[in-house]
Amino acid sequence: MDFALTEEQKALQRTVHEFAANEIRPVARQYDESGEFPWEVISKAARLELTYSGVPEEYGGPGLGMLDNVIIIEELGWGCVGIASAIALNQIAILPVLLAGTEEQKREYLGRLTDPDNPRLCAFGLTEPEAGSDAASLKTRAVRDGDEYVLNGQKCFITNGGVADFYTVFATVDPAKKYQGITAFLVDADTPGFSVGKIEHKMGMRASRTAELILEDVRVPASRVLRGEGQGFYVAMETLDTSRPGVGAIGVGLARAAFEEALAYSKQRVQFGKPICRQQAIAFMLADMATKIDYARLLCYRAAWMLDQGMNAIKESSMAKYVGTDVAMEVCTDAVQIHGGYGYMKDYLVEKLFRDAKILQIVEGTNQIQRLVLSAQLLA
Repeated sequence: MDFALTEEQKALQRTVHEFAANEIRPVARQYDESGEFPWEVISKAARLELTYSGVPEEYGGPGLGMLDNVIIIEELGWGCVGIASAIALNQIAILPVLLAGTEEQKREYLGRLTDPDNPRLCAFGLTEPEAGSDAASLKTRAVRDGDEYVLNGQKCFITNGGVADFYTVFATVDPAKKYQGITAFLVDADTPGFSVGKIEHKMGMRASRTAELILEDVRVPASRVLRGEGQGFYVAMETLDTSRPGVGAIGVGLARAAFEEALAYSKQRVQFGKPICRQQAIAFMLADMATKIDYARLLCYRAAWMLDQGMNAIKESSMAKYVGTDVAMEVCTDAVQIHGGYGYMKDYLVEKLFRDAKILQIVEGTNQIQRLVLSAQLLA
């Protein structure tokens, strides 16, 4: 058993950390306050191939594996969860094409994303107002009309909504079939009838764009169906099973940032005649925080490694996601506590980190759903 990263992975880690330190951290607060989409940072990330690092070489990408991408995402999460999410959720939105696309679909759609001088993003359109955790109950309809499908419906909470070049949209051809009627479509952003509705005003992760999508008689060629009619639910689940270690890794990066802030503050804050890090109550909190970060990272690494080996990692991916994001919330809560009243003030980074942490327990399948997935695997 070897826990060491390769020299290439260490170099990748250093490169992305430097990018996060030099390009993300200095502007993170600005984007958090304005809620603007960070196109300038995204463009710089594209020049480093970070927005499409998982795209195979034959389609113009660097072809990095899941473990490589987990390493990347942790460092981006350390920089800013909002900006990291815009990049990482792009990688997640690429997965349906990688997992289920035809050769023609891969060349067309993945090829759009790999020009570093013309950065483009994509988005994953599954969630609806009445279909969150219960994805099989989605209402967006797809009706076959000759060589096309006509889509009508609404999506919500879509990351990169309104800034993406194309979307994987999930719709049902027959609501009575439940999950067996769900079909995945590749929909270009400029398709007539496709529009962006409400842009969400969020508590945290504010540098990422979260939007409502509206489909009104959107015509999509049958050639843009992924895997085949009725296969969309399986495409969605495979995508989420593959992406979850990356979401956990964002949590690890965020937790690491909060821990570093708490550790530094505890060394310089003096109470009762000594730095508070020398008070046992605080020292034990720091020890717990460091331990949680390490075991969360190890779970993310294990799940990513298993996926790279082509192994079934449904159980391990769920563990990585819910542990990594629960740890983010727990460590950020303790970091605010260690800062005392100052931790509640916007002058200190931990206030932002605390707001960013909460959403990670909700996106890509809530942490309660992860326990449902995990328990189903244990009892199968």
